[in-house]
Amino acid sequence: MAGGAREVLTLQLGHFAGFVGAHWWNQQDAALREPTNAQEQPGELCPDVLFRTGQTLHGQETYTPRLILMDLKGSLSSLKQESGLYRDKQLDAAIAWQGKLTTHKEELYTKNPYLQDLPSVEGVLSSDGIWRVKSIPNGKGPTTLTSAITPEPLIPTEGSIRVWSDFLRVHLHPRSICMIQKYNHDGDAGRLEAFGQGESILKEPRYLEELEDRLHFYVEECDYLQGFQILCDLHDGFSGVGSKAAELLQDEYSGRGIITWGLLPGPYSLGDPQKNIYRLLNTAFGLVHLSAHSSLVCPLSLGGSLGLRPEPPVNFSHLRYDATLPFHCSAILATALDTVTVPYRLHSSPVSMVHLANMLNFSGKKVVTAGATIPFPLGPSQSLPDTLMQLGGATPWTPLSACGDPSGTCCFAQSVVLRGLDKACHTSQLIPGTPLPTLLHACTTGEEVLAQYLQQQQPSVRSSSYLLLTPCKVVPPYPSLFSSNLSRQGLVLDEPPTGTAVESIPVLGALCSSSSLNRTLGDLVKELTKLDLRRWASFMDAGVEQDDLEELLQELRNLAQCYQGGDSLMD
Repeated sequence: MAGGAREVLTLQLGHFAGFVGAHWWNQQDAALREPTNAQEQPGELCPDVLFRTGQTLHGQETYTPRLILMDLKGSLSSLKQESGLYRDKQLDAAIAWQGKLTTHKEELYTKNPYLQDLPSVEGVLSSDGIWRVKSIPNGKGPTTLTSAITPEPLIPTEGSIRVWSDFLRVHLHPRSICMIQKYNHDGDAGRLEAFGQGESILKEPRYLEELEDRLHFYVEECDYLQGFQILCDLHDGFSGVGSKAAELLQDEYSGRGIITWGLLPGPYSLGDPQKNIYRLLNTAFGLVHLSAHSSLVCPLSLGGSLGLRPEPPVNFSHLRYDATLPFHCSAILATALDTVTVPYRLHSSPVSMVHLANMLNFSGKKVVTAGATIPFPLGPSQSLPDTLMQLGGATPWTPLSACGDPSGTCCFAQSVVLRGLDKACHTSQLIPGTPLPTLLHACTTGEEVLAQYLQQQQPSVRSSSYLLLTPCKVVPPYPSLFSSNLSRQGLVLDEPPTGTAVESIPVLGALCSSSSLNRTLGDLVKELTKLDLRRWASFMDAGVEQDDLEELLQELRNLAQCYQGGDSLMD
């Protein structure tokens, strides 16, 4: 691995995790393809942390995500499980069976217009069966494929997006996709609905051996593996899959970091009681079991609550999104994820996953909350001190962990990342001799401004902060969510620009060990205690027993107690 990168292996478990992951990998791909300019310091983020180099059967270099994903039968749409990147027609022909054949043909999924157009932008599958991929401008990726014209890709419409593979623009390694054939993605029957069902999947030798084989393949080629990040659906049976996967990683790779992002789709309705009860139970079991086997667990959702009572989705001042569309919700969560994971992806002086987790999870606080300001609202004539002063408040970011209003709660420790601001606006732009409005305007570096601001807002909180020039890329197929008064670089303008699509944005993101989890986890205990489990015997039949539920309630109480308000680590 070039440059001694501290590699991370990503696991995506579940369909909403696939949506978030597709946006996440698209954003990494867009950053790779963007030529660096004078305003962006090259190499702030190390792509080798997440990507791996390889070769096709014909010796062509590839650069693909270091990724294992699991989803259900029928979830891939037109995407091939074995990937087109390593396809070889010549080899297929050489080993073709010469005897009598009986053909059973499944109806093929029709590619949406975006995916039909993508090969002409990415490369071509030539007549000899070799996929030839166009080069990436910054030198990453395969050998150049010469072409007279590079067409602009189509922008996928919301109506054309059914599954996450409908807008994934990166090529995956053949060992990335692991399909669970015993459960269906579509239809009412054969669904992976309960935590116990998910746990049982990785107790079956077939799926356990397949996962272990893929883990060994990726891990053995790493030089400096720092750990694993798990993107896992919490609301359905994949919470059980994720829990068993985290347990496996903890047992086999002791000492490596395991950071789990528990994902929940947007707000839900009260129309389906069984679905809501299952969501509550899966979330509770998932949080407890994942926290037992992970270095850190962070729920991510645009909903307002983890409980049974639906709360309105969160609001962003400069985003216009449809909370019922996974395509929209997952894009926002992926943008937050791309920001808060910066510390362990830095090219220079990275913080390891283990160190980041240890900074946040002291005294048993394995669960943290996330928040983000998307985009960070900087005006073209403003400085960072000006904008931070206008934000005010103890929590200048929108909460993204469905833990309710953070007002009145305290933070024990936090990791904060601000990215995408031009260096010229990091410090005050006041004319010399002008009275300074705040102490922030006296700081001489952007790093000092951010650290001073966090210290002023919450003096007793242990904070680590990071300031990057590199913005977050939001080019298609990222949905058009932004208000009309944003510039191409995501700056807030007084007047809407003419014919300008937003291509990148500044983002403020944070991970917090917060006392809001005391209330959130305590509320889960109250709601679970009120349940008459005799009405939900099907959940228990899936492999969970009454004793498991009693143990769950006690573990939730213990976890909630860790977050009782009081002194922070610094007091």
